[in-house]
This record gives sequence, structure tokens and C-alpha cells, in this order.
Amino acid sequence: MPDQTMTTIMLPIALFVIIFGMGLTLTPEDFLRVIRSPKAKLIGLSCQLVLLPLVALALALAFRLPGELAVGLIIVASCPAGAVSNVLTHLAKGDTALSVTLTSISSIVSVFTLPWIIGRAMDYFLGEGAAVVLPFWKTLGQLAVVTILPLILGMMAKRARPALAARLARPANVFAMVFLAAIIAAAVAGTENLAEQFRHAGPAAISLNIAAMALAFFAARLAGLARPQRIAICLEVGIQNGTLALGICLGLLHSPTIAMPAVVYCLFMFFSGGLVVLWSSRRTAGP
Repeated sequence: MPDQTMTTIMLPIALFVIIFGMGLTLTPEDFLRVIRSPKAKLIGLSCQLVLLPLVALALALAFRLPGELAVGLIIVASCPAGAVSNVLTHLAKGDTALSVTLTSISSIVSVFTLPWIIGRAMDYFLGEGAAVVLPFWKTLGQLAVVTILPLILGMMAKRARPALAARLARPANVFAMVFLAAIIAAAVAGTENLAEQFRHAGPAAISLNIAAMALAFFAARLAGLARPQRIAICLEVGIQNGTLALGICLGLLHSPTIAMPAVVYCLFMFFSGGLVVLWSSRRTAGP
């Protein structure tokens, strides 16, 4: 499993710095535009909170996963998007304000939905009840510290020193890619029996990631949303909060087996998310 120091200390610090850089490119008007466009939020949240867990259930049944792996797959699908989705959306020239808004809302809602979904999944696949309680204020506080606070500080810096913020924006993008690559490498190096975990949980977890991103992108496209919004929703639905998923599997349920789909998903989602960034960055912005 990935080293606890990396997931609990290094990654939050890295994301704090990276999202501060994102804030250097945003203004309050960006968020007002999101508020005036409720359709994009509704589609993103529906895909994140409803469609994704249903797809995970279908895949768990289709792949005939053992009970613990099936529960782990559904846990991954039921976690909210993480701050990494905001970073990748920014790098992919998507609607960063929409991404941050969806992350904030889904993270708060999931505090209430996760215990219910996990309990139902364990009842169905393991045949036993389980009471899972997530600390609301701790989860909300972590979200604020890692995402909202650095974003606000970056926006304040842009307002106070716009010329400096413009010069720092590009290096911040480079720093984001390099630091995220280092975190991924550390995660792979610190994961035990990686090949074995991929063999058991890989096909279903990878299928979930691909299906999530494809369905979200085309749902947004069918709704007539602009390309930056499609990119944001695609990454928001496909890039899950891996730290939270692993924390539930290992910290609350104490099961490395249940954590297997989360490990595979977390590693693959950086690959698929990186492909979206590369694909999007090579295209000109348009509807």
C-alpha cells in the first residue's frame, strides 16, 4: 500500500501549492458564471453521485467480483471527486470554476451518502450489516484546507498583483505536472504486490474509470454544454478522491482486499486523466 506519510502529508501539501497556482488564473466572475449555469452542475452531480455508483454495481456483477472486491469497487465509485480533478481540469483547459464547485458540493453530499451506500453494498455482497460513520466536520475541514483556502489565496494574490500572477501561472502548471508525476511514482513504488492486485481487481477498476469518463463526457455533450464544461465534468467524474477511498478501506474497514480496487483505480486514473490533459491541450478551445 502507498506510504501513509505520502498520502496524509505530502499529497495535501503538494495540492495546496498547486491549487494556489490555479487561483492565480481565476476571478470571482468565473464562479458567478457557474452559478448562472445550473445545467452543468446538475449534469455533473448526477453523473458523479448517481450514475457512477450504478456503473460500479453493474461492473461488479458483470465481472463476478468476489464480495470484498465488489464492495471496494463501489466504495471508489461512491467517493467524491478529489482536488486532483481540479488540477487536471485546469491543465486540460477545462472549466476550472465548475470543477471546483462540483468537488465542493459532491464532497459535502458524500459525507451523508457514503455510509448508506457502503452499508448497502456490504449487506448485498458480504451478507452482513456494517455501520460506517464519516466525520462530517473533519472531512469538510480537510476539503477547505486543501482546496478552498489555497484557491482563495491565489485569487487574492491575482487581484493584488495581477502582473506577478500572470508570470507565475505558467511555472505553476509545470510544477503541477512534475509534482503529480512524483506522487504517482512514489505511490507505485510503495504499493506491495502491485501485479497481483492488478490481476484481481484491475479489469473492473479500469473499466469503471474508462466508462465513467466516457459516459460523463458524452452526457455533457448531449446536453449541449461547451467543451470546457465537458472536459471538467469528464475529469470530475473520472478522477475520484483516492485518499478518501483508501482511508475508508484501510482505516475504517481494515481490509487490504477491499482496498485493491481503490489502489488500481487511483493509479490508472492518473494515466487516463493525463491522456485527457494531453488530448485537450493539443486542441483549440471551442464548443
